[in-house]
Amino acid sequence: MNVSFNLNGRGVSCETRPNQTLLNMLREDLGVKSVKKGCEEGECGACTVLLDGMSVTSCMVLAPQVEGRKVKTIDGFKGDPLMEKLQAAYIEDGAVQCGFCTPGMLISSYALLRDNPTPTEDEVKTAIEGNLCRCTGYVKIIEAILDAAERIAAE
Repeated sequence: MNVSFNLNGRGVSCETRPNQTLLNMLREDLGVKSVKKGCEEGECGACTVLLDGMSVTSCMVLAPQVEGRKVKTIDGFKGDPLMEKLQAAYIEDGAVQCGFCTPGMLISSYALLRDNPTPTEDEVKTAIEGNLCRCTGYVKIIEAILDAAERIAAE
């Protein structure tokens, strides 16, 4: 079956199977390797994307479900001021180590700050609870998100 949707601001069309996940269609058929394949059970958040603006784990979405919808991966944020602030804060605060979780973590962070530019620490923890990181222990990630929020508030 053919699925047509908007990927990172451009229209795409892809042949897929009814039971194929969005994760696998993005990685295998469209070559979007920034969407990481982790647990494939919706538990780790490595494959997080925005689907019509909502943060979702792409391994839990069937490819045919994106027909006519908007999918945004980390690659689709070039020039986005909010994402640039987040990325800078992640780098400056040492919130990136191996980098495997980073694309999904950034997308979850983005969705939080887009909807709530002044979150509390508890709100940050809730927003990223679906993203697992094996390296940082989350302290630096939480600090980076809060620092990005401060930068946004200072503007």
